[in-house]
Amino acid sequence: MKADDQALTQLAGQLGDCLRRQRARVAFAESCTGGWIAKVATDVVGSSAWFEQGFVTYSNAAKQSMLGVQAETLVEYGAVSAQTVAEMTAGALQRSEADWAVAVSGIAGPGGGTPDKPLGTVWFAWQQRGAAAEVQRHCFAGDREAVRRQTVARALQGLLQRLAEDE
Repeated sequence: MKADDQALTQLAGQLGDCLRRQRARVAFAESCTGGWIAKVATDVVGSSAWFEQGFVTYSNAAKQSMLGVQAETLVEYGAVSAQTVAEMTAGALQRSEADWAVAVSGIAGPGGGTPDKPLGTVWFAWQQRGAAAEVQRHCFAGDREAVRRQTVARALQGLLQRLAEDE
């Protein structure tokens, strides 16, 4: 997956065009990317027409207080899990006027990996208001920056795919 600056800018522009056509807005709930998805989105001229807001919830406490992720979810499944990202998108939709929410939580490295959740593991969730979250797990190769870049790209691509199904 190509994830250089030019590719990310192009993806964000395509996403913006699609959201604008559908008169929809998006909120991003980010952990391992630290606001990078929102940064790429807001680099697009005119993004105020489709970008609602971003939540950078790096710590578990932030996930709980800003997005309503349940403490029990974090204890039982961990921050890097399908359950957590699904609660992140639900919380982002509850706390915004967005039509769509995208959440990411992962292990970018260089430390923190386990046999069950190796370095490069990232969970994604995409959720449209009124629907259930769709979650996916990806394992990316590379250093911390490469994992984070690929995460940004996959988050944007995933939403583009879902929006294309609605057109």
